[in-house]
Amino acid sequence: MNNMELLTNALTYIENHLEKDIKTQDVADACFCSKSTLEKLFRCVNNISVRDYLIRRRMMKAARLIIVKPEIGLLDIALNYGYSTNEAFTRAFRQVWNCNPSEFRHNTRFSELFPRIESPLENGDIYMRERKHVDISELYDLFVTRKNCYFVCCDIKHLVPINNISHKAGDLAILESMNRMIAASSDTDVVFRIGGDEFALLTESTDIAYAEAIADKIRSCNEQTFRYENQDIPLSLHVSITRFDNSPVKYNELFTNLHLAIKDSK
Repeated sequence: MNNMELLTNALTYIENHLEKDIKTQDVADACFCSKSTLEKLFRCVNNISVRDYLIRRRMMKAARLIIVKPEIGLLDIALNYGYSTNEAFTRAFRQVWNCNPSEFRHNTRFSELFPRIESPLENGDIYMRERKHVDISELYDLFVTRKNCYFVCCDIKHLVPINNISHKAGDLAILESMNRMIAASSDTDVVFRIGGDEFALLTESTDIAYAEAIADKIRSCNEQTFRYENQDIPLSLHVSITRFDNSPVKYNELFTNLHLAIKDSK
C-alpha cells in the first residue's frame, strides 16, 4: 500500500467512525500499518496528529448538532460522539471552540471550522504538494442556489509566527478569524474554511456593495489582538471579494478560484 492509499484509507476510516470511541491505534490497525508509520505520514502531510484531527472533526460535527438540533440535550450529543460524561465532552469542545457547549448553543452561529480533509486520491499530486484541500462538498447545493452571489475570501497574515508561539495560539487565531467574519456578516451568510488559514464567506447577495461592506468591516479589525495565556497577539487578514458567472457551478473549479481570489489579494 502506497502513502496515498494509506492516507485515503485512514481518512475514510476516521470519517466513518467519528461516533465510535476509536484511537490512533484503531486507525492504524484498520490500515494494516504501525501506529508510528501512520502518525508520521499523517502529521507530515496534514500538519496535525491523528488524535487532534479526530477531536476536531468530532467537535465540528457536535457543534453542528448543537446549533441545528437545539432539542437534543448536550449529554446526548456527548454520548453520540463517544464521551461518557459532560465534563469530558466539555473539555474536548472547549479545546476546539474556546467556549463551553452551552455557550456555543446560545451565542454562536455555526461555521465550517474543521471540514473533512480530502482524500489524496481525489487530488493526487496536488494534495501532496499543496496540503490544503478540504472537503466543502456538503455546501455544494448552497453554491448552486447562490451561484450569482458574492464571496468574501480571507487569509491570515503571518500565521507561522503565531504557530511558533504555540499551536494552540494558531488554533485561536483561526477561530478568531472566523469569528470576525461571522461578526461582519448577516445570519444568512455562510462562513467556511477552505484551507489551513484560508476562509470564505458566501453571501446571499448579488450586490457588490454588500460584499465590500463586509470586507471593510473585516479589514477594520486588522491588528486587533486576541488573548493567548498572558499574551495579546495581533491578527490581520488579507481580504478580497469575488463571484462567479452564470455557468454551471463545478465544485473543483470553484474551490480553485476561491484560492486564486485570496492569492490575488496579497
